[in-house]
Amino acid sequence: MEHTNTLKTWPEAAPRLIAVAAGRAPADLVIRGGKWVNVQSREILEGYDIAVAEGRFAAIAPDLSALIGPETEVIEAKGRYMIPGLVDGHMHIESGMLTPAEFAAAVIPHGTTTMFTDPHEIANVLGLAGVKMMHDEALMQPVNIFTQMPSCAPSAPGLETTGFEITPEDVAEAMGWPGIIGLGEMMNFPGVINADPKMLAEIAAVQNAGKTVGGHYASPDLGAPFRAYVAGGPADDHEGTCEADAIARVRQGMRAMLRLGSAWYDVKTQITAVTEKGLDPRNFILCTDDCHSGTLVNEGHMNRVYRHAVDCGCDPLIALQMCTVNTASHFGLERELGSISPGRRADLILTSDLKTLPVEQVIARGKTVAIDGKLIAECPHYDWPQSARETVNLGKALSPEDFAIHAPEGANTVTARVIGVVENQAPTKALTAEMPVTEGRVEADTARDLAQIALVERHQGTGGVVNGFVSGFGYQGRMAMGSTVAHDSHHMIVVGTDREMMAAVANRLGEMGGGITVWKDGAEIASVPLPIAGLMSDDPAAEVAQRASRMVEAMAACGCTLNNAYMQHSLLALVVIPEIRISDLGLVDVTRFELTDLFE
Repeated sequence: MEHTNTLKTWPEAAPRLIAVAAGRAPADLVIRGGKWVNVQSREILEGYDIAVAEGRFAAIAPDLSALIGPETEVIEAKGRYMIPGLVDGHMHIESGMLTPAEFAAAVIPHGTTTMFTDPHEIANVLGLAGVKMMHDEALMQPVNIFTQMPSCAPSAPGLETTGFEITPEDVAEAMGWPGIIGLGEMMNFPGVINADPKMLAEIAAVQNAGKTVGGHYASPDLGAPFRAYVAGGPADDHEGTCEADAIARVRQGMRAMLRLGSAWYDVKTQITAVTEKGLDPRNFILCTDDCHSGTLVNEGHMNRVYRHAVDCGCDPLIALQMCTVNTASHFGLERELGSISPGRRADLILTSDLKTLPVEQVIARGKTVAIDGKLIAECPHYDWPQSARETVNLGKALSPEDFAIHAPEGANTVTARVIGVVENQAPTKALTAEMPVTEGRVEADTARDLAQIALVERHQGTGGVVNGFVSGFGYQGRMAMGSTVAHDSHHMIVVGTDREMMAAVANRLGEMGGGITVWKDGAEIASVPLPIAGLMSDDPAAEVAQRASRMVEAMAACGCTLNNAYMQHSLLALVVIPEIRISDLGLVDVTRFELTDLFE
């Protein structure tokens, strides 16, 4: 596997770094006359130069003109701030609907130079082989993309069926790969709390390798279950939604990861632990978790999270630490990246303003990779095999009858359990609705915002369809929408008001080989093909974002008013986040972690 912009290790580079720092050899690059934003000491030092050699920082001092030789590249900072490249502490590349190469191409101009990624979406579809493909393409990029080995496929054993299962043996094997940094978010928190041997074996394999275990504690209970989870080994958590969550995590020795994704707005409610309560900020990390391509193209990536934290009252230097050195320290990489200090990878942004953070020039490993929002580096593509492009297996053509919801024998009305969508949040509400029975069937009711939801099995070709009801999208008229992005088992979620169109949507996704499609009044009005694992496109981010934008407009044309409704749609099968979800095995009560009936 050929890696671009390969980097010598610190020991390999040390003789040259020392020679440059001592003034015995010229630098490869000197950045002159900038404000050195030092995240180690939390201060801004004016009038500094930075010397780079072998893709690493060699020296930082007020005047390094003596290190400029005939071959040295010189960049004039002209008094601008020189800040470390931004680091995303927890994210899923697949959420951008892009491959690692195209994701990197989208975020590099925004100043992101390091990502800690958990490819558990592809793990559910293609298993360890899929993780290896993501890992290999990640290592080909001109920026740092570290891979966390997914921990939970399935995320909740017994409540869903995945395309592949991840085993402790898979985890142990992956710990030897060059780009693996630790274990992806441990979503099966009931498993950890109950000392499930499989979950503990995965955690042990990671800790024995001296790597970091990612957390995911999606419960508001901060008592004994939370303490048991922390005792099990997860070292960070991004599922907090309020100040008490953030405080509890750092008090117990975890890193609190505060996320601002496309649909998650959890920074504002938690950063008060630092800005108002005055807690030590070193254990707080900023991350995105999930960003779709539209957000990346139109709004930004970690620069967007940083600006938001500053807007929420966080000191800019503290916010910067939360997306650079704090994150590097957490993953044991503080000597490798996250600050402008000797020996570290030369990842740097030039910006004229610390509050609004215009990203004027991005340098990664000592090379300029973007200028004024334009990518100038190459982001090479992996050669994705056919097996990764043929993952939607319905087993048969689906008919409207597959989406019929039959009432219990003889019933005139039923009390149905309904999944209630909560705007801008991952949890759902467990609602109920009294519904009439017509000719033995229960139908969607747009007047009461009750649409149908179906989970269509797509890995083994069983032809299985589980039906239920969902509220909160506001759909009107005859419509249906479907997606093969269905966290975490990634079957197919179809939501609609009309059974015929729900069948058409499912069959269309089978034809496309995966993606998203929206239908209104019997015709497709938008689609986003995602041929790789039914999750990603290897087209450029701007093109995918354009299709995604048309998809959002199509949802609105069907009556949907929710912010980031697509993200909510794709999470309706995420059986580890309360209160109620749908899976290929039935409706799931996530407060009890058990299957439940559609009708009370």
